[in-house]
Amino acid sequence: MDRERDKLMIRIEGIEAFVATAEHGSISAAARQLRLSKSVVSERLAELERSLGASLLHRSTRKLALTEDGMAFLPRATRITCEIATAAADIAERRGTLSGPLRIAAPVTFGRLHLGPALYPFLKAHPEIQLTLDLDDRRIDVSSSGHDAIIRHGAIDDTRLIVWKLAESRRILTASAAYLAEHGTPATLEDLQHHRGLYYTNRGVGDWRFETANGPVAIRARMALGVNNGDVMRDGAMAGLGLAMLPAFIAGPAIKAGDLLEVRLDAAPAPDYLYMAHAQGREPSAKLRSLIDHLRKSFGDPPYWN
Repeated sequence: MDRERDKLMIRIEGIEAFVATAEHGSISAAARQLRLSKSVVSERLAELERSLGASLLHRSTRKLALTEDGMAFLPRATRITCEIATAAADIAERRGTLSGPLRIAAPVTFGRLHLGPALYPFLKAHPEIQLTLDLDDRRIDVSSSGHDAIIRHGAIDDTRLIVWKLAESRRILTASAAYLAEHGTPATLEDLQHHRGLYYTNRGVGDWRFETANGPVAIRARMALGVNNGDVMRDGAMAGLGLAMLPAFIAGPAIKAGDLLEVRLDAAPAPDYLYMAHAQGREPSAKLRSLIDHLRKSFGDPPYWN
């Protein structure tokens, strides 16, 4: 029994060494992250490969790459290490302490302007939490990425995810004073067809959505720019390229400074929301639930940026 237990412990440590090596691209970097010597990490990797009867890594003097077996094993190995870390953190949480790793992905602009400032007091209050915050405007698949949760602006229609609403996100149709002086200020939805628009492309170039007395309406201006980042959309609108439909948390400071003007039509932009989501089948940890509560309180209802 003791030998079997020791073998299991070696394999768990080997899995951790493999995941760290794959994530960081080298054994040396993995050793630094794990706070181990390079020789110990190499030994654990070799033991794991012997146990599995497969080679997981191509080793050369120039670089390290995953074999086909390594690429197939990595997603499961990542989930195993995450489950172990979560289980250990859950034990600590049972003792009343929020601790352990927590990995969140969020959009770049929202993370920089609002999420970061909201997180700092949370982390200060819970110093045993090790948060990794990945700011990326790409659509991350939380089911396979190793993240505990993602924050997204706009509807999440992935049925594999459990979704919480964090805060409302009012949308504002904006343009620069120079653009409106040159092209005229639209007053109706029909007027938008004669204007140029800037579009957020991460979910495809979708129509602008408005609420009317007769129900929702979707309409599109001629595209001047499509981009996957809200800061660039805002800056393009400030440069006079066209109209941009921006969330209030991005457009608000520029409107307050006079760099952008709010364009009011005969219909209001449809409301949207910020959401947090995690993969189905995994019970959210106490620290994740605590973070959701903290963010809701920090943002407010209605949120301060509206």
